[in-house]
Amino acid sequence: MTYSPLWAGALSLVLIHAETGCQHAAQQAAKLLAHLADEEGMESETRALCERASERLRNQPIIAQHHV
Repeated sequence: MTYSPLWAGALSLVLIHAETGCQHAAQQAAKLLAHLADEEGMESETRALCERASERLRNQPIIAQHHV
């Protein structure tokens, strides 16, 4: 199976979160990364990286945002 669309989606959401602070993007990225980590055939180093990134995104403190 090719993971390109999942990787692209996760990276896009991580960037949206980094650029805007959007917590919804962070949570969606965390879900995609967790899904990637659960895929059979994923290399152990990549699996660990996905799990670590997913956990970090899920556990970030929520910062109030003021939209103009």
